[in-house]
Amino acid sequence: MANKSTRRRFIGQTAALGVAGVGYWAGTSPVLKAQESALQGLSAACIGVGGKGGSDTSHIAEQGVNIVGLCDVDGGSLQKKGREFTSAEQFNDFREMLDKIGEKVDIVTVSTPDHNHAAAAIRAMRMKKHIYCQKPLTWSIREARMMRETAEEMGVITQMGNQGTSEDGLRTAVEVIQSGAIGDVAEVHVWSNRPIWPQGKGRPAGSDPVPEDLNWDAWIGPAPMRPFKKGEYHAFNWRGWADFGTGALGDMACHTTNMPVMALKLWDPVAVTAVKNPGIFEGETYPASSALLFEFPEREGLCACKFYWYDGGELPSSELISQLPRRQRQALEEQLKGTSQNKQSGALVVGSKGMVFSPDDYGAKFYLLPEDKFVDYKEPEQTLPRIPAKLSGDQRQKWEFVSTVKGEYEPGTMSNFGYAGRLTETILVGNLALRAGEGQRIEWDAKTLTSANVPAVNEFVQREYRKGWEI
Repeated sequence: MANKSTRRRFIGQTAALGVAGVGYWAGTSPVLKAQESALQGLSAACIGVGGKGGSDTSHIAEQGVNIVGLCDVDGGSLQKKGREFTSAEQFNDFREMLDKIGEKVDIVTVSTPDHNHAAAAIRAMRMKKHIYCQKPLTWSIREARMMRETAEEMGVITQMGNQGTSEDGLRTAVEVIQSGAIGDVAEVHVWSNRPIWPQGKGRPAGSDPVPEDLNWDAWIGPAPMRPFKKGEYHAFNWRGWADFGTGALGDMACHTTNMPVMALKLWDPVAVTAVKNPGIFEGETYPASSALLFEFPEREGLCACKFYWYDGGELPSSELISQLPRRQRQALEEQLKGTSQNKQSGALVVGSKGMVFSPDDYGAKFYLLPEDKFVDYKEPEQTLPRIPAKLSGDQRQKWEFVSTVKGEYEPGTMSNFGYAGRLTETILVGNLALRAGEGQRIEWDAKTLTSANVPAVNEFVQREYRKGWEI
């Protein structure tokens, strides 16, 4: 069975996925340390415990981990989670928490807005802490590279929160594509129902009083300081602001592109073009809709591939939509006609012998198309492990992470930072295109993380960190 992988087999799978090896087999010392700690009980400090961070904290605890520290800039979220974990110390600045209780902690979870991910996770990794970090892994391309390199250097167990990676369906779809069932793949199309928050607007004038229970300085973190405005940034709408979030692409592509990126090794695009690009509005927010084209060269025996991304209601051509299963086809046709405001998400992998279509944001469900051609299709032999825990997708990923930290799950975390860092780098190159003009082809050098033909975008590969929040 696939979940009884040998050490040699896992290493081979890791290399095949383009993973840098940061997982169970990153070295013996962190696993041995984790096994020793597990005998006494693992402990965790959780950064960001409201919203998604709330479930991340609870799911880690469900795996037998003792929550000893809770950190959130919002006093309301902190107090609410504190009622669930009454013995945990509470903080509103992750730097203070790690300084004070870091020695008591094995695991750190990071579920903050995007712009604080790297600052928190890299600090914790340098303290030899195992990290579970929400998607997208980072706010900037350079930070994604740094997260990958730091995890490998420190030999810690890591996992990014794109829970679809832990689903049997996604892993099966990857195996189907890699088996050659749909032939050579030269096109991938992914569309998203995001954004579901305001984009395409400028910075509001004036300021509002900062709530007494909100640490606004810590919320801003590494980003440039700006006045607090009620409802504009905290607690949800930050995703649309270029200083804090990564827009529709950053929010959902770690989910919806995950399956084709993994199956086709879509690392290191050589060019990206914003086919439809209203641009970053006044330098403040991502556009309300966009369409992007990523170009990938021949790689490891795979043919050159074009990857198209659509958000804000943009969709692939009617010709492609017409080939989808009836239910999904009708929903997209209604969206195109404007008779439905219910925007859809999906991923279509177009091969020379057929197509794989996933209507699931997480890649967990898929169809082989045309359906009549694959009526008698038998799935290929498993090459990827399956997680034995019978839990929800989100909980399965926490099981995979904690069990790896304990040294009890041999295959290790699949969305470790070696994989997730490369996935995030690939995705965030797309946001550079939104900084350039519509139709401007940006040639990209992944080795140096620079564009030679559009050098103006290079300043957005990384940021200058606010004093006290440097990485």
